[in-house]
Amino acid sequence: SLARGDQDLHRIEPRPSFVTKLAQADLVVRIGMDLDLWMDALLRSARNAQVREGGKGYVDASAGIAPLEVPTGKVDGASGDIHLYGNPHYWLDPANGKIIAKNILAGLVRVDAGGAEHYRKNYATFCVRLDEKLAAWKKQLEPLQGAKIVTYHTTWSYFNRRFGLVLAGTVEVKPGIPPSASHLNALLGMMKREQVQIVMTTGYYPARFTQLITRETGATAVVLPTSVGGSRDATDYFALFDTTVARLRAVK
Repeated sequence: SLARGDQDLHRIEPRPSFVTKLAQADLVVRIGMDLDLWMDALLRSARNAQVREGGKGYVDASAGIAPLEVPTGKVDGASGDIHLYGNPHYWLDPANGKIIAKNILAGLVRVDAGGAEHYRKNYATFCVRLDEKLAAWKKQLEPLQGAKIVTYHTTWSYFNRRFGLVLAGTVEVKPGIPPSASHLNALLGMMKREQVQIVMTTGYYPARFTQLITRETGATAVVLPTSVGGSRDATDYFALFDTTVARLRAVK
């Protein structure tokens, strides 16, 4: 993986070593939906036609995803970190894992037809396990259905929709724009009025804002991994959600 799970995927600093890896790759899987735009220049520099868009080793994992929060009005610099194709954090709805895996499966079969049976068998096994785990995660989060939450960024929109959490507000003024004093004051007032008890954030966002919010409102900040490797216990896709569900359930 070019990016680590504990990094903000909007802001990956390209390195020469990334170009070398891409030049040698048979298959490249990218998130798409403009989240990893930094990949474009790297792919051009790698001069590996197989893994550039249109090549048999190029996989856009977002193909077939039903996007949330697709902008409808004018988008410019004042809009913040807005993605024209919608919210790109789609993998945080575990049901989308099947779509992601199917896109990867298709790419693997294109570049290694001899292994197709093996890849399809693993895909089927993955889907069965994902169905079982999704049912368990839904059951575990039933007590939080309908709960109002605040998130630092709009990272958790797909997750919240899947599990019935209600977004009451964000710490950022707009995606990618840090909160102003007036925004924080309004957010604090809303949280007190509506008794919001959970602030969902992740380790790469500034802690000082969530610390202020929890101090003033009594809410609990839940620091969550957003990708595999985002915490020590988020070792694979299933563990990512095991960890997230466990941390949310631990809120009193």
